Amino acid sequence: MESLTDVIVLGVSHRTAPVAVREKLTVADDQIEPALRRAVALPGIREVALLCTCNRVEIYAVAADREAALRALGSDLAVRASVAAAELEPHLYVRADAEAVHHLFRVASSLDSLVVGEPQILGQVKTTHDLALRAGTAGSILNLCFSRAFRVARRVRRETAIARNPVSVSSVAIELARQVFGGFEGRRVLIVGAGKMSDLAARALQGQGAALTVTNRTAARADELAARMGCGTHPWDDLVGALAAADIVLASTGAREPVLTRALVGRAQKLRRGRPLFLIDIAVPRDVEPSCAELEGIYLADIDDLQKVAAGHRDGRRGEAEQAESIVEQELARFIESFRGRQVGPTVSALRARVLSLAKTEAEKLVAGMPHLAERDRRAILDFADSVAKKLLHAPQMALKKDTSGDGVPLVTAVQRLFDLTVVESVEDPGGEARARDSRDSASRDSASRDSASRDSDSRDSDGRDSDGRDSDGPAEDAPVANQQKKASGS
Repeated sequence: MESLTDVIVLGVSHRTAPVAVREKLTVADDQIEPALRRAVALPGIREVALLCTCNRVEIYAVAADREAALRALGSDLAVRASVAAAELEPHLYVRADAEAVHHLFRVASSLDSLVVGEPQILGQVKTTHDLALRAGTAGSILNLCFSRAFRVARRVRRETAIARNPVSVSSVAIELARQVFGGFEGRRVLIVGAGKMSDLAARALQGQGAALTVTNRTAARADELAARMGCGTHPWDDLVGALAAADIVLASTGAREPVLTRALVGRAQKLRRGRPLFLIDIAVPRDVEPSCAELEGIYLADIDDLQKVAAGHRDGRRGEAEQAESIVEQELARFIESFRGRQVGPTVSALRARVLSLAKTEAEKLVAGMPHLAERDRRAILDFADSVAKKLLHAPQMALKKDTSGDGVPLVTAVQRLFDLTVVESVEDPGGEARARDSRDSASRDSASRDSASRDSDSRDSDGRDSDGRDSDGPAEDAPVANQQKKASGS
């Protein structure tokens, strides 16, 4: 029987790796299921799920052999990023046992997010679980962990004000632009992409005096967003002209390579006659070629540059975040207790059956070698062996039922290993509810839950690329606010 000691998390996030590293590890939507099937076939892996957002790439797994699993997963990530394992290792973090579950609860509750309380991450975590179910790589343990994480996140949102007046990465990007320009009155803002992130950015700009324009690879999607926002559009095949007319550009597409290259931005800047242009790139992989920042009059901020702005929002929600952290701790303790409790009964039964069977077998061997014994004496020996075995079982059975071990290997797991017990769970598969939800809601998930997630299916262009980037989910504590190659305030 698997236990929480088998649960691991391996990943990178905004706290440990810059966007230049994270974008190398990101997985396209249509490649996640194949990636899951490859991962579950790696040494030591029993179950696996993959969470990809613009601020984290995390592998949640149940390992038959933790060390072998971590080595295999680390090597797989290095191959995906096309870097040496030693180069990637400083950016990786590992969580195991209850710490891994605690991490999942915090991520789903938006407590580890760049913007604490942002609503997109719960949809992303649900999509992660759904994809693992669909790929057949989520089993009973991950199902139990994810299902409880959703419950914890709902409780956090219900009992705290952390998600009140929700703030997104898009709105933080707009806040950064406001700090640079002092306001948007009379400013021309170009939104590149027409997916969820772009929609959030456009909504954040409504009523602030900015003249909005939308451009997108699929014109119909640009028209839809423009109609909702009451603004204009610009043809995708004239990005140079669109850039030339703008003061601020917010880019959020799902392209695998930069759509705003240095050459393209350079041509646009020549038409601007020295007017400064502020580019905000909130996509991962990045939409703007980093070397654009070297061009005269171009000021570039990427997703990592939003972190100090987001820190201000986090400080403003500190009280609610502390309350939410308390809820997570409560739920983790209950989860550990219930998880270990569901193992105790089957373990006690298996231990009892093993010991009583051995006692009976040995007693029968003894009496078989003494044919002269009367039946009453034979029965007395068998009863004596049974009685001794039951008395010996009493103390370990009570210890198992009372076990509240925290760190280290729980007693129930130790007993299973010491006595080589084959344990069959006496409860229903904890993932049953999750699989039922997957079956009931698969249609609505595609249109609703994934619309909440950063890489939602609704945001794909007709050529298969998302029209907005992955929603971000969280900031490093002390990263720089903006591109320091040039001070945007100079514009």
